[in-house]
Amino acid sequence: MNYRFQNLLGAPYRGGNAVVVNNTLLISPVGNRISVTDLVKSETLTLPFQSSSNISRIAASPDGVFLLAVDDNSRCLFINLRRRAVLHRITFKKPVACMKFSPDGSLIAVGAGKLVQIWRSPGFRKEFFPFELVRTFANCNDKVTSLDWSPDSEYLLAGSKDLTVRLFCLKKTQTGGLNSNSNSKPFMFLGHRDVIVGAFFGVEKKTKQVSRVYTLSRDGAIFGWSYNDETLDEELDEPQSPGTPEQNMEVDEDSNVKKRKNLDVNVEEKGSSLLHKGKWELSKKDYFMQAPAKLTSCDYHRGLEIVVVGFSNGVFGLYQMPDFVCIHLLSISREKITTATFNELGNWLTFGCAKLGQLLVWEWKSESYILKQQGHYFDVNTIAYSPDSQLLATGADDNKIKVWTVSSGFCFVTFSEHTNAVTALHFMASNHCLLSASLDGTVRAWDLFRYRNFRTFTTPTSRQFVSLAADQSGEVICAGTLDSFEIFVWSMKTGRLLDVLSGHEGPVHGLMFSPTSAILASSSWDRTVRLWDVFDGKGSVETFPHTHDVLTVVYRPDGKQLACSTLDGQIHFWDPIDGLLMYTIEGRRDIAGGRLMTDRRTSANSTAGKCFTTLSYSADGNYILAGGSSRYICMYDVADQVLLRRFQITLNLSLDGVLDVLNSKNMTDAGPLNLIDDDNSDVDDGVDKQTRVKSTYDLPGSMPNRGRPIVRTKCLRIAPTGRSWAAATTEGVLVYSMDDNFIFDPTDLDIDVTPEAIEAALGEDQPSRALILSLRLNEDNLIKKCIVSVAPVDIKAVVASIPFKYLNRLIQTFAELLENCPHLEFILRWCQELSKFHGHSIQQNSRNLLPSLKSLQKAITRLHQDLGDTCSSNEYMLRYLCSTTSKP
Repeated sequence: MNYRFQNLLGAPYRGGNAVVVNNTLLISPVGNRISVTDLVKSETLTLPFQSSSNISRIAASPDGVFLLAVDDNSRCLFINLRRRAVLHRITFKKPVACMKFSPDGSLIAVGAGKLVQIWRSPGFRKEFFPFELVRTFANCNDKVTSLDWSPDSEYLLAGSKDLTVRLFCLKKTQTGGLNSNSNSKPFMFLGHRDVIVGAFFGVEKKTKQVSRVYTLSRDGAIFGWSYNDETLDEELDEPQSPGTPEQNMEVDEDSNVKKRKNLDVNVEEKGSSLLHKGKWELSKKDYFMQAPAKLTSCDYHRGLEIVVVGFSNGVFGLYQMPDFVCIHLLSISREKITTATFNELGNWLTFGCAKLGQLLVWEWKSESYILKQQGHYFDVNTIAYSPDSQLLATGADDNKIKVWTVSSGFCFVTFSEHTNAVTALHFMASNHCLLSASLDGTVRAWDLFRYRNFRTFTTPTSRQFVSLAADQSGEVICAGTLDSFEIFVWSMKTGRLLDVLSGHEGPVHGLMFSPTSAILASSSWDRTVRLWDVFDGKGSVETFPHTHDVLTVVYRPDGKQLACSTLDGQIHFWDPIDGLLMYTIEGRRDIAGGRLMTDRRTSANSTAGKCFTTLSYSADGNYILAGGSSRYICMYDVADQVLLRRFQITLNLSLDGVLDVLNSKNMTDAGPLNLIDDDNSDVDDGVDKQTRVKSTYDLPGSMPNRGRPIVRTKCLRIAPTGRSWAAATTEGVLVYSMDDNFIFDPTDLDIDVTPEAIEAALGEDQPSRALILSLRLNEDNLIKKCIVSVAPVDIKAVVASIPFKYLNRLIQTFAELLENCPHLEFILRWCQELSKFHGHSIQQNSRNLLPSLKSLQKAITRLHQDLGDTCSSNEYMLRYLCSTTSKP
């Protein structure tokens, strides 16, 4: 089973800056991964690689091809966004608070501690060490907090925690390198009384030259600095004459004296030496907002001359420069705004609030939201697939239920009526009704058409529900409790309590109806699995005893096998009809791994967490997925009881339980060094450290951990189609799939797509390449020519090489060919192979492909009718001829 990581759902935005590339792609860090959201198509995806810890800072190149990502351990990834691959890695020696590409994309400015480092951008060059440190400025007295490049990439503004902003010169030589003259001291902008949050260059619209600088500090102060050029006041040695010949210019670097090259004053050289020529003056000073609110984030759009600022009380402001005119002053939350940025056109604003785990994209002209997505702030406890595998529901400790579209990764509805953690979810067979159980003592039914809670199931006395099941007809709802050890049975139609099943002596954590009968299976911490006949009301039908606490139970899809996991790390398989134990899988060694910071024993000698808390059968019942309090998810072959594959859910060292061996140097007399809060940095500067409140329950015998979040898997579900599965983990909901949602097309990079290239590919007997090139060129005649030129035996291979993004255009072409093409069987064979290979992708994206599919269906139906009429008339004609020839 070649399952690969596809997407990450439900994970909240926890801090760091967000960037927008190509005006429509929003890139934001999510834990140790990076999320990319298409604001036009309303689709989100997570890049298929991880950093070693939580990502705190990202920067994108001006053309949107490359991305830099730095984590909490100062380890940097250089990423090709189009290829979705990591090209290079580097580790900085100091914590990185800010970084930015130059406007021409050739240089990268990095604020590492007190240093401002200038690196040459690696690009596509193949080198042993592609990162080249060009220049280092060590003039700052404290941590660098902001960076901004001038439009010509020759000057750099650096704001620092020492309350100053410095202007550095990076003039380029004729060979393209940087001037190595380090004698020029940076110009300092003084006057602020708090930490610098942002510093930006302002340009004249007519001359495109730097004429202003804006500096913003945390106390809400903004200073506007204007530049006065003094070179125009120099006296001319002789009058200007159009016939004066050009003379050579001599440069004396020691005295920094330049003789004139000609007598003309080049307008483009105005302000070319902002450090030595002219004079910077404070032209205007203002305060956005008074205390106690603090300015936490800001951005400046150079073309529109607009500044956006975010404050610690959730208020943001939009101001027109250079007159400081307020355009908008609105509140989006009550928590601190950690990031605020413009897109390239300046019409969309992106805000991030780490404490709410929310990202917003707002169009300030129309005052409307473009994006308003929010993940689960606390751990996801349970997930459920819809019967058609297109929807995924998640329930978490934040008392919310979210329903996601699997193909796009977007949440389209959130239910927040529960008042305590959601512990179980179940989709009804109709695909439009969702059931949820919670610790608040209610079981609720949700209508996915009208997005409302249409029925609530309660008990005479308050109970805490931890498991949920419904029979195949949808008439009976059952829920298991944590405190009273009972199973409650309700009627779906009336909502009345029908029965209470008693017999368990521990919390009922597993509950599932047989897919083929009305038998209910339940598992409990009392070391038993019980079968109940709910409709006869005779109580427990049969009991399967175990030697350890039973944590969960699942039925095989055909109902002929029952699997349950116990606290000793074993998976037991029972025959529910004969009541016999079929076989057992010993999984302690498979799931073992990871030592907590509070563990006094090594991971090899520790017995804590070596058990499976969640199980899920595949659609055909041949294999089973198992997960628990570990960083691994195990896939077993049921018939042979062997481990097929082990998935590692995360590499994030910011979580506890990822490492097998801890560093003994981090152990002190006061306990583990990582649990000691010795961080003396200001909480308002940088990313807030999230502390997750413990709101649910632990397994029997487990010890609470007050440090970092522990990596674990709380719920596993395999899609009914069997093409994908999802896992509710500490990082969020991980979705693995066998479908290629991204196929890299090499022709997007280095081949000119022309009709000549298509003809050459056909001449070289490369039908797949020729068809893809014709689809990219989107020429109807060339597409049809490439389709017809494929040999019938090669259709299957060509269909397998076609990326999903070209399916819509290809289906349209088939519909057109069926109208007037004589090769009917040939085109129908194309359609058949396309449906076989891309059937699941077509089903997942049926809404987008619906117009093309209807056109194809219409063409096939018309041909079927025409051929039917023709065959009927021929049949009658043949009968007539046969009857006439038989007569003497």
